[in-house]
Amino acid sequence: MIQSLQKIIGNRKLKEYEKLVSDINALESFFEDQTDEALREFTYTWKQKINNNEATIHDLKVEAFALVREASKRVHGMRHYDVQLIGGLSLLDGNISEMPTGEGKTLVSSLPAYTRALEGKGVHIITVNEYLARRDSEQIGQIHEFLGLTVGLNIPDLSIEEKKSAYNADITYGIGTEFGFDYLRDNMVSSPEEQVQRPFNYAIIDEIDSVLIDEAKTPLIIAGKKSAQSHLYLLCARFIRTFKRDTDYLYDEESKAIALTEDGISKVERAFSIDNLYDLEHMTLFHYVHNALRAEVLFERDVDYIVRDGEIQLIDLFTGRIMEGRSLSNGLHQAIEAKEGLESTEENHTVASVTIQNYFRMYPILSGMTGTGKTEAKEFLQVYNMEVIQIPTNRPVIRIDHEDAIFAKTEQKLKAVITDVKTRHAKGQPILIGTTSIRQSEIVAELLEKESISFQLLNAKHVEKEAEMIALAGQKGMITISTNMAGRGTDISLGEGVPELGGLHVIGTERHESERIDLQLKGRAGRQGDPGSSQFYLSLEDELFVRYNHEKLEKYVKQVKVDENGKVLNSTIQEFVSTTQRLCEGNQYSIREWQLKLDGVANEHRRVMYEFRNNLLINDIDLDWLTKQVDQTIEKSLKIYYPENSVVEEWDQLEGKTALEQLIPPLRIDTEHLEDEQDAWQVVSEALAVYKDLLNNLDEELKESVVSLMKYTALEIVDQYWTEHLDHLQNLIEGIHLRQYQQEDPIRLYEFDGFKLFETTFYHIQREISVNLASTFQDLSNPALEEEEEHVFID
Repeated sequence: MIQSLQKIIGNRKLKEYEKLVSDINALESFFEDQTDEALREFTYTWKQKINNNEATIHDLKVEAFALVREASKRVHGMRHYDVQLIGGLSLLDGNISEMPTGEGKTLVSSLPAYTRALEGKGVHIITVNEYLARRDSEQIGQIHEFLGLTVGLNIPDLSIEEKKSAYNADITYGIGTEFGFDYLRDNMVSSPEEQVQRPFNYAIIDEIDSVLIDEAKTPLIIAGKKSAQSHLYLLCARFIRTFKRDTDYLYDEESKAIALTEDGISKVERAFSIDNLYDLEHMTLFHYVHNALRAEVLFERDVDYIVRDGEIQLIDLFTGRIMEGRSLSNGLHQAIEAKEGLESTEENHTVASVTIQNYFRMYPILSGMTGTGKTEAKEFLQVYNMEVIQIPTNRPVIRIDHEDAIFAKTEQKLKAVITDVKTRHAKGQPILIGTTSIRQSEIVAELLEKESISFQLLNAKHVEKEAEMIALAGQKGMITISTNMAGRGTDISLGEGVPELGGLHVIGTERHESERIDLQLKGRAGRQGDPGSSQFYLSLEDELFVRYNHEKLEKYVKQVKVDENGKVLNSTIQEFVSTTQRLCEGNQYSIREWQLKLDGVANEHRRVMYEFRNNLLINDIDLDWLTKQVDQTIEKSLKIYYPENSVVEEWDQLEGKTALEQLIPPLRIDTEHLEDEQDAWQVVSEALAVYKDLLNNLDEELKESVVSLMKYTALEIVDQYWTEHLDHLQNLIEGIHLRQYQQEDPIRLYEFDGFKLFETTFYHIQREISVNLASTFQDLSNPALEEEEEHVFID
């Protein structure tokens, strides 16, 4: 139903855009007759109109698009095709433009980027890596600069001033993760001058499915350091190697959930001479053991990470690239180091985090481009409220996609791959071999070496010339082995004589976890109407089937029929492959949906906390603001220690007395004279009034000193308790899976427990600010305090 509605809506929008394209084309000759200076003048005029509320970007979009097309012709000699104008109009409206590889998506982005930049609120163009951000900011940026706009580049390791300059530009290019990290860092600074971002406005995400779908499961985390027991990591790593699956632990390959069995728990308890692993006093040991087990079972060398120069370097499973500077938090990274026998680094703990999903949902208008968005149209609509519009191609796609060749054994599959390569290589046809891991790419490379066939290998271990290697992949006789979508964003042009040989031939050695990524691999061939072909070679031993459909696989293997080369002949095999991939996609979607719900709780906490912190940081706080924190803290404290309708015997007199006297320096409570909660409230109210008078009667210089000191103290308090809150939330999440067995909604319980936790955190922040204010006041004004103490002492 949703897909049918989306198709109808998409077709309607295309018709609207086609009418606008006619209007844009009608202006082409007008702008051709303008001088360069006259073209720039339009930018200044339109900016002023929008600023004065005399026009909107939608009033000006036809003229703006025609102007950008003319500028592109003058700067690069490239004229936007009509279908590129349609793609740009779709982006301007906050949609996802689906355009196949080679349709010039990068040039398309110049149209809405310029038009939205006229508002003066900033446009962010997100790419999947630094190379593409640099390339696009330089190439497309020339068009914008020609028209009088400023262009910035936001990449890691820039200074604060360089970051500010990049963000203050009309159009800013960069990597999505860096924009997210800047958001987190802006909410950790101690001075407004250190903040670099402007309010969110409009973003265009190139390869949007890679950013919002593939990377959605990996949150952005800024971590602090805390001490760790490296010897315990090593001890647990060695110990866990003795564990056996299904005996000592259970592992569900589909969900990647892992848990100790009763035998496993007993084994740990015997080894460490303890009675109960789950006792509170042994939670640290459990943490180390659990991380060691996860490191041993879930993380595979040359698949999930590589070891280079004595360090663990994580691999992005969707691009095959090294995730520079990224590490796992909460001790898991150190557990992997211990597994590999490496020196342990300092353990990280989270001080700030946000998911990619919730970061980009903060943009009022979000748009994106991809060659493969329709398969995830439902998720884009539900999570981001974005329609996927399939843009017509400039030339028809004539690529031949062969039916999957499926074999019983991996060895038989690889033999067929090499045979295909040899046959096509003999006539000079270029071949791109896509693999799902470093290990798989190296196996294929070894087989080609045995056949004395030359090739170029591109994986996380060899990325120095990535774009250059991918660009050469279409040359005659070239063989390129690549992990996943390495080189995505770089076009593969066919060399001389290659079209006559059938164009680029793409080979996939396994189906990916999503059909969308398979389509991306196929899409490397047959760009812009070029000839090309694709062929996937699979085996029933592939991880996709073993992990996601192992029960049906076991039954299928028993009835499988093969030819002399091991190729499966059963007519139902293609449906089995498709069904398994859909199962996997459903599982991945459920994981992203689950994580979004979990982070939705943290996101609301983050919004409130960051708003509180920014108010503290940016605005000039005064004594009124500080005493407001005291008022709210005292009200909550009285409810805690002297609740309504309670009796004296229920009170913790000593704790209540101590807690309240810390908040109000002149307060002295004689607990023997308190008969009910009203007495406590009265005593505290009188003391609070005296305290406020003392604060307000401080001379102005002393008052300024108190406020100035408290501002930075309060920021430190917020950061300290927010970090602790994130740790507590993580602990809640780790225990949430147990709730599923109690027939309760774990998300609802997490929301409830998380809310109570946040209330407690906020109370502690306000209390700590109030206690520090009292302490500061005492330090600065002891004589005044001593004179007043007799008025508020109750005996």
